[in-house]
Amino acid sequence: MTLREWLAEFNPEALLADGFEGAILGVGERCGQPALVVYDRAKCLEILMQRDGLTYDEAVEYFDFNTAGAWVGAGTPIWLTRPPSGVRKRGC
Repeated sequence: MTLREWLAEFNPEALLADGFEGAILGVGERCGQPALVVYDRAKCLEILMQRDGLTYDEAVEYFDFNTAGAWVGAGTPIWLTRPPSGVRKRGC
């Protein structure tokens, strides 16, 4: 089974971001809403820097405008940003 086939089991209308397959974390679901592909934003930036030779700032600008900022319908992916390592996760 391919990744696309596996994702289609959750939602055949879920969209993928071309070139960022290595940043897929899985599928996100909410009550009553279609499942969506979830990407690791930091990994997407790494891909842009390695693949396209961008600096970190260039990768952020490109990604925010062209990828995360592109609404392509109800199947648009989710971009997960993890908290920095110093942020306490207990006792919010």
